[in-house]
Amino acid sequence: MTEVAKVLGLAAITAAVVLVSPGQAGVPTAATGVDFRPHRAVYDITFDHATPGSGVADMNGRMVYEMTGSRCAGYSQNMRFVTRMINQEGVAQINDLRTTSFEDIAKHHLRFSSTQYEDQKLSEASQGSAEPAKGATFTEVKLTKPSKKTVKLPSDIYFPIQHSLALMAAARAGKSVFLANLYDGSDKGEKFYETNAVIGARAPPGSVSVPDNVPNARELAKLASWPIAIGYFEPGPTRSDAIPSYELSFRFYENGVSTNLYIDYGDFAIRGELKELTFLKEKACPAKKH
Repeated sequence: MTEVAKVLGLAAITAAVVLVSPGQAGVPTAATGVDFRPHRAVYDITFDHATPGSGVADMNGRMVYEMTGSRCAGYSQNMRFVTRMINQEGVAQINDLRTTSFEDIAKHHLRFSSTQYEDQKLSEASQGSAEPAKGATFTEVKLTKPSKKTVKLPSDIYFPIQHSLALMAAARAGKSVFLANLYDGSDKGEKFYETNAVIGARAPPGSVSVPDNVPNARELAKLASWPIAIGYFEPGPTRSDAIPSYELSFRFYENGVSTNLYIDYGDFAIRGELKELTFLKEKACPAKKH
């Protein structure tokens, strides 16, 4: 797997874990009382550090993330993440990762597609869907790319938007730590991660500075936010002493926007700084019939 392939976890950039009531047969239920504002966010990616022997001397790029939809209509996510990585021999490689997904919150259904290019050549592609199997005893993933295949995952899988909504509910409720399984279709669509999220103290509106030069960012100053740190672990019987595959931290606002991204892979780390923020039209939910 290339370095950028690992960053596919950014498709879940606003996702984490949370304590919510389990659904039938262990299927997670969506958090209630939380709604996100559709938006488009652009982040500049910069190199933070690398350990000797990592093979990475520098990295920079840009990530564009877009979320549209609503709880009743379903949420769509689109991300494009382009980086220029230079190895320790001075050789540069352009990596271009593109992901799209649609999530039906009520039905706990996910459709996803991902393509990755290295120096403009397709290197990896995955496409498929995931939902609870009949009887909800496991999560069934049906892949169409890279080949037709059915994969069985645990029943208590969280999908990205559901994960994010649940995280916000946990933050508002004052929760600090929770473990959960997360699936976003990465790693050829066959893999999920065991995640451990730590939710920091609530920052009330106006207490955290926001980028003055970013249009619409001042809207964030009106909202509460929480610092979040998530460790992503390979599934296994125990991980009391395990080292995470990577760690993601960010500041999470009530409307679903994230800032101050930091991704640490152990041998190197990168940062993401918010540069553009555009709020999009929200799809209204139909009025409830009485």
